[in-house]
Amino acid sequence: MFVKIANTPRPYAWGSTSAIADLLGTTPSGEPEAELWLGAHPGSPSRIVDPAEAEGSATLLDWIAADPAKTLGGAAGAGQLPFLLKVLAASSALSLQAHPTPEQALEGFERENALGIPLDARNRNYKDAFAKPEMIFALSETFDALCGFRSLDETREIVHALLDADQRREDPQPQPLEDLLAALSTPSTGSADDALRTTFEWLLSNGAGVPTLVRLVSDIAPLASSGRFDREFATVGDLAREYPGDPGIVISLLLNRVTLSAGEALYLPAGNIHAYLQGLGVELMAASDNVLRGGLTPKYVDVPELLSVLDFRAVPVPYLHPSTPAPTVQVFQPDVPDFLLVRVTGDAGYRVDGPAIALCTAGAMTITGAVSSTSIARGESFFVTPEEGTLAFRGEGTVFLATTGE
Repeated sequence: MFVKIANTPRPYAWGSTSAIADLLGTTPSGEPEAELWLGAHPGSPSRIVDPAEAEGSATLLDWIAADPAKTLGGAAGAGQLPFLLKVLAASSALSLQAHPTPEQALEGFERENALGIPLDARNRNYKDAFAKPEMIFALSETFDALCGFRSLDETREIVHALLDADQRREDPQPQPLEDLLAALSTPSTGSADDALRTTFEWLLSNGAGVPTLVRLVSDIAPLASSGRFDREFATVGDLAREYPGDPGIVISLLLNRVTLSAGEALYLPAGNIHAYLQGLGVELMAASDNVLRGGLTPKYVDVPELLSVLDFRAVPVPYLHPSTPAPTVQVFQPDVPDFLLVRVTGDAGYRVDGPAIALCTAGAMTITGAVSSTSIARGESFFVTPEEGTLAFRGEGTVFLATTGE
């Protein structure tokens, strides 16, 4: 069964006023349009365009709740759609953030429940008992992000470039940068992970000397030039304008700075600290709202809790490369069962074994399953029930299909 769904973009301040409307051919609201949610998450469940098609249910959340078999269970639990599909449009930086493992999410959720912290409280970390791995597929020509800790050697190179820029000023102030270098030195009894953790905690907690360091780095980054790290220094300048005085400005230098080209994707697993900076993309994640923030935000930051979930290992940029089972099909499948993303750009077949959501971003296609069929055009989206099985796509267009992992 194919049920047409729709939603209204979320008006978060960092959103673009035009990117989602331009992509989907809709009328801009005049407000920032940051995220279009397609799914059954209670925070913004998709509307069912024709409730008569869904036994009178007004939202996808209500319809699934009335018949849990529509989801075949899944990682989020029986009767819950295990993934959430979004179109995300960032014109400025999102908060630095990380997400828990399934075990951490369950323990944290139960702990905060036992403490009597309301679900809508500002200091609530765990809104549900589930993990929130996620991926982003770049739709815009470029999509910029911070993701995961870079190597200590690279971070030290960046700090040395800042020291060189500081020395060229009339009134150099090297001490804060030397303190940062000292923090980044691997202790004889520890590891690089320990040095990153100690440095991160010092910065995020606004420890001794951190406000002075943040001001200095904000001032001299535009003067620094290394060729290799020019993007990092430009990002510092952008963040300093958006969040003056925030320790996330310096923390950004500890992280991988990546620019995706259209068609590339990142996968952000549990424990990976990240922040989207600018661009338009299709985001797919487990259907959870557990976000632990680490700066670049006026929202609640729980330093000890964030430290407990972060993975401090230095990692390369976490690109997610697709498989190509057919010339017009790309499958982006991370190492979790909650979701995978399929991109179809022409005639093809693809088998789904669970619930799915189809979103058309260009052209038009027909989709035929085992039970029924539908046409889908730019800007339209449909919920697909599991019994449709193998889906046949015909036409000239681009359809993104979110479904459960294998």
